[in-house]
Amino acid sequence: MFSLGAAAVAIGAAIYGVARQILTPSEGHAAPDLALDQPRPGADDRAPAAFRPDPTAPVSVAERESLRPATGPVPTLVRDEGVLPDTVH
Repeated sequence: MFSLGAAAVAIGAAIYGVARQILTPSEGHAAPDLALDQPRPGADDRAPAAFRPDPTAPVSVAERESLRPATGPVPTLVRDEGVLPDTVH
């Protein structure tokens, strides 16, 4: 005779199995350029010109600022102790 817990586990497993069958994502779209029978690019192959970066393109001020290294104080977890105040004239 089944216990109430075993029946609940069986029903839960059945619901999980049905939901997994219904909600399984599809295989997606085909990528013919990545197929195993396609030739692989060699060391001398380059990307199409439309996908290469333009080395002569102007860089905006905002982009240049976003690439600037951080030069602020280093964050620390300890308090500065034993440091003399800047009172030297």
